[in-house]
Amino acid sequence: MPDKELDVRALPMPDRHAAILQTYEALSLGESFILVTDQDPHRLRDDFDTDHPGSHGWEYLDQGPGTWRIRISKLATTPLPRIVCDTMTIIHHGQPETGVVWKLPMHQRDLDSNIIRLAPGGSIGTHAGPNLDVLLLILQGTGQLTTEIHTIDLHPGALIWLPRHSRRQFTAGPHGLSYLTVHRRRQSLILNPAPPLTRNSASHGDVADEAGV
Repeated sequence: MPDKELDVRALPMPDRHAAILQTYEALSLGESFILVTDQDPHRLRDDFDTDHPGSHGWEYLDQGPGTWRIRISKLATTPLPRIVCDTMTIIHHGQPETGVVWKLPMHQRDLDSNIIRLAPGGSIGTHAGPNLDVLLLILQGTGQLTTEIHTIDLHPGALIWLPRHSRRQFTAGPHGLSYLTVHRRRQSLILNPAPPLTRNSASHGDVADEAGV
């Protein structure tokens, strides 16, 4: 049975991406369709390589100059499990910048995840967390987490639970602090100002929030 064609040349540019993804999602395992477009969809291919690495086929049938035809195939029923980064490489061999140094790259996901780096002595000021729970894993360095009642010493391997709306403040130790966060995906995290817990948290190296968004 010949592949069906999806000709997006008559669609407005903002609508093309959605039409292509909807067509791909509707495929059964082993099926494919022919994408017809008036330009090389290299950005679309980058998105497929990010969201569906190893689980899709991409075959150019015609490569312009006026028309591009690409066979896109579904090789697995869902995106495949895979390694998305090596955290040790990021924290030991990455750039010395602070803030968000890695983000979960997939476009279609239910979770957000980031790797955050605080400079030595840097801090995230006192705030009330957003309306979601955050799981935080210390990767490198030391520091302190100050809550409403007590202070928790942070060390590599410590797995921290940050309940929604809980008040907290982070301070990095003399060698800085790097950690991984995981939480439900949300477009933005709005931090609610809270009174200082034990001291003025303003310090060099401040970061917007511990979740990195």
